[in-house]
Amino acid sequence: MNDGHTPPAATNRFARAVWMALGGDEAAIAALSFVGDGNLSSAYAVTDLASAAIGAAGLAVAELVGRVSPAVPTVVVDPRLASFWFGLSIRPIGWEMPAPWDPIAGDYRAADGWIRLHTNAPHHRRAAEQILGSHADRTAMARAVGAWVKRDLETAIVAADGCAAEMRSCAEWAEHPQGSAVAAEPLARIVTTDRGARPAWRPTPERPLAGIRVLDLTRVLAGPVATRFLAGYGAEVLRIDPPGWDEPGVVPEVTLGKRCTRLDLTDAGGRQQFERLLSQADILVHGYRPDALDRLGYGAAARRQLSPGLIDVCLDAYGWSGPWATRRGFDSLVQMSTGIAESGMNWKRAEKPVPLPVQALDHATGYLMAATVVRALTRRLDDGHGTAAQLSLARTAKLLTDGGDDGRSSDLASETPADLAPGTEDSDWGKARRLAPPVTVAGSAMRWQSPARQLGSAPAAWRQ
Repeated sequence: MNDGHTPPAATNRFARAVWMALGGDEAAIAALSFVGDGNLSSAYAVTDLASAAIGAAGLAVAELVGRVSPAVPTVVVDPRLASFWFGLSIRPIGWEMPAPWDPIAGDYRAADGWIRLHTNAPHHRRAAEQILGSHADRTAMARAVGAWVKRDLETAIVAADGCAAEMRSCAEWAEHPQGSAVAAEPLARIVTTDRGARPAWRPTPERPLAGIRVLDLTRVLAGPVATRFLAGYGAEVLRIDPPGWDEPGVVPEVTLGKRCTRLDLTDAGGRQQFERLLSQADILVHGYRPDALDRLGYGAAARRQLSPGLIDVCLDAYGWSGPWATRRGFDSLVQMSTGIAESGMNWKRAEKPVPLPVQALDHATGYLMAATVVRALTRRLDDGHGTAAQLSLARTAKLLTDGGDDGRSSDLASETPADLAPGTEDSDWGKARRLAPPVTVAGSAMRWQSPARQLGSAPAAWRQ
């Protein structure tokens, strides 16, 4: 951790609210502190959000350890490192990370304002091209977009099963039916479910999550961040992707400490293997839209039947109620919809949308999911009950925007070699370094047992 001013946790504008929203004990927050200073340049308090979300996950680990220790250990977050982790934690040696965006993805000026197209997945690009035509470059695409009214284009691309979002102001989002629905939702909807019949498990202070099995059905980016955190404290994470799926721009970043396999859940053999894995899992983390698993025959009741006492934590983009509850979405789109990009444009006095300096909605939601999982493990340790929880990027966006758009210029010191963890990582792409962990739970080291791996590189089985 870097030396610096050490304010109490209450000076972080989100820390207490986040912990209480996750059902935490208010007294426990005294164990959390922030050491270091500096902020990411943004219209919003992104560094405070990063520190609070990571702090909540660390505090949940400390709470779990406190069940088998004389006291809850202290938790210290470095806001500067937390800010860096909300970008990329991996530092390739002799190779480069793949490009994070499809060449056509981005913000475009429509006839009456701005709209963002998200085309990273091939089928999402095809949907945009179905409406706008196939274009070899952004210049040609911009001409096509310019002929449309932004709301009509958003509606048409979404109807074609694509991903787009017009830029709205915070006021427009608050008046929108989906904005109103999200505002009425909790930051995390957490429900206690049935008791399980699993063998007794007890955490150890050194590796609190060792012996816990996590089935990871998430993709870009919040869910993989959550399960990477869990792997850092010893959980066995098995990620499942469908055949052919890839997300090259982020896989080296988020598969740290995990094993990655592929299953086709529309195939009888794939379903049988998935059900076997789920029946032996402690935790299921998934990021499908609300109706997707139901259509596959794996709704909430079916999941609990397969795995009594399961800790089942899921996320979506636009919330769990309202007319957009099943809409596809990503961090960059939610920033456009909820007014964040428009606020950034006004703050910068820019001529085009200004997003957050990092994909903070994804990362923050990921750490909130991790905190929810670990708190659910503590409850299960206490009474044997499982948990079902729901979080969304749009509700995390509301947390951020409710904190105010007072703006702050960057005074975050540049990265130095001292910010990197010791040693190198032999990833499937080549050697790399990682940032040092952004949080310290006294007596419990955050470390990963394996490097980042390619999707589909492991068998669909738990370790023996």
